[in-house]
Formats: sequence, C-alpha cells, structure tokens
Amino acid sequence: MKRTFHILDQKFKPYWKNYLFQTLCATIFISLILLFSQMVDMIIIASIGASTFVLFAMPKYPQARDRNLIGGQLIGLICGSVFSLVPHSSFYSDVMVDALAVGLTFFIMVLTETEHPPAAGTTLGMVVIGFSFEIAISVIASVMLLSLIHRCFRRFLIDLV
Repeated sequence: MKRTFHILDQKFKPYWKNYLFQTLCATIFISLILLFSQMVDMIIIASIGASTFVLFAMPKYPQARDRNLIGGQLIGLICGSVFSLVPHSSFYSDVMVDALAVGLTFFIMVLTETEHPPAAGTTLGMVVIGFSFEIAISVIASVMLLSLIHRCFRRFLIDLV
C-alpha cells in the first residue's frame, strides 16, 4: 500500500471558505480579548487562545461543548487559585505544587465530564501568578464571550482537524 505525503490538509480545497471563516472568527475573538483584557496576564491569555483554537478548529469535538469550555476553565481557575495559596518557596516545591494543581484539575474535569485541555494552562497560570479578581473576571468574561460566539456560529463551523 502506497502512502502519499500531503503538505496541505486534503479537506482544504473543498472547504477553503470554512478554513478562512473559522480562522477569521478566532482571530477577531482573540483580538477582542487582548483589547478588552489589556493583556492582564499573558499566561492566562495563552490558555484562552488555546480554547479559541479548540472551539474554532474542532467545533464538533466534545472538548468544544459549552459545558466543557466553561466547566473546564472554571475548574482550572479554581484549582489554580487554591493551589496558589499553598506555600512553596523552592524550585522543587514549586514543581510539586504546580503538578498537584494540574493533576487535581485533570481529575475533576474527567470526573465531571468537563474535559477541556486548555484549562490546564489556566491552572498553571493561576498557580504561578496567584489569584486576583481582575484575572478571574477576565477569564470568566473571555470564556463566556467565547462560548456565546461559538454558539452563534456553530451551524457554520466544521471540524478542520
């Protein structure tokens, strides 16, 4: 059996309009988040960027459901905030606290069926920078806006991966 090597996704040609539309939606959403959050903390914004990719590149995947996006990000926000309160004064204790925070986030997301991989980034960001209302509000507002945009455009979106 001969395998062929392709540089471009074979779905691109018939669905090029979807590729462009969904890329444009993701770009506009991230622009709005960066504009309104005034780049509160790039560690957290990176996680929202990853969520944006999931919702616009894989809109039909379970990880892109509202329940997963909102639930996963809230779990990540809460776990990261709680673990940021755990004293850690050395490199090794930092590693242990960060790993435990992500592990608990993983466990709770799987347990509650709210798996959303970018939420692990939110957890790490919150552990590193610590809790602040400004960041929490930014994450919650970003996730709610992303969920709303995804819901409005859902019927026009296809899985690109």
